[in-house]
Amino acid sequence: MKILIIDTFHESLQILLEDNGYECINMAQSSDEDVRMAMPIADVLILRSRISIDTDFIDASPNLKIIGRVGAGLEHIDVNYAKSKGIKVLSSPEGNRQAVAEHSIGMLLALFNKIPKSNVEVRKGHWLRKENEGIELKGKTVGILGFGNTGSAFAQVISGFGVKILAFDKYKSNHSHDATMEQIWDEADVVSIHLPMTNETKFLVSEAWLKRFKRPIYIINTSRGTIINTEDLLKAMDETFVLGACLDVLEFETENLKMPRMSELPTSAKMLFNHPNVILTPHTAGLTKQSYEKLSQVLAHKILVELKDR
Repeated sequence: MKILIIDTFHESLQILLEDNGYECINMAQSSDEDVRMAMPIADVLILRSRISIDTDFIDASPNLKIIGRVGAGLEHIDVNYAKSKGIKVLSSPEGNRQAVAEHSIGMLLALFNKIPKSNVEVRKGHWLRKENEGIELKGKTVGILGFGNTGSAFAQVISGFGVKILAFDKYKSNHSHDATMEQIWDEADVVSIHLPMTNETKFLVSEAWLKRFKRPIYIINTSRGTIINTEDLLKAMDETFVLGACLDVLEFETENLKMPRMSELPTSAKMLFNHPNVILTPHTAGLTKQSYEKLSQVLAHKILVELKDR
């Protein structure tokens, strides 16, 4: 049983697999072409988002039984085709749920309290107190879209701030914060997105969708950038029915979570980067020292269970 590792992960992943008697071939530093040439011998492939696993890639991997994705998103893997070939696709969203939850709240508090702005001003010698007056989170209604690993973790952490929580998940109900989208459109002050990237969720957040809210909102997105239409978001902020945005992911990211050069980005990206009511981070919500280890360990244990059952 040969396990091919093609990205850099916490060392515990390889240790756990090898301690259980499996041969690991670490090709994290090898070229993509060398990886493709090695695939015919692989029984298990472990990656993050380095390459796209399409039909051609799967067809060139006749012995492949498991694809393990360290992390959550699977949009760069043709999951349906893999399943049709009897290949199990595993991921480890449990490993960074707490990191995403804390990061989301950190961005929101920074926006509410104008921390990035005042930090720059103080360093330049400007002591502007009234101009940097903040607003409190307590008493707000927070709408959560998607109540899986990160959505439920976000709810747990933000509940300590004295907010009302409404959570909508098309595929999950009967939980303590269960709500309809109509309730969220009617009541939310803050909306946090915790959805996978699918054909159904692509550009879900559009001008028409945003205009359904009864009051101006703040929006947080730590899932995938293409869930939000950037031009529509900018228009909504100009018209003040969106008051601010915390974005860890952007529409302009590539499939492998990289960012094009600034010169290649559209005007909407540059407008977003210069907007005073937008907080941006480079897809790091799930990246902490703790989650780096947990993501690897969770996936390793899932792979061991799957291999044991075969």
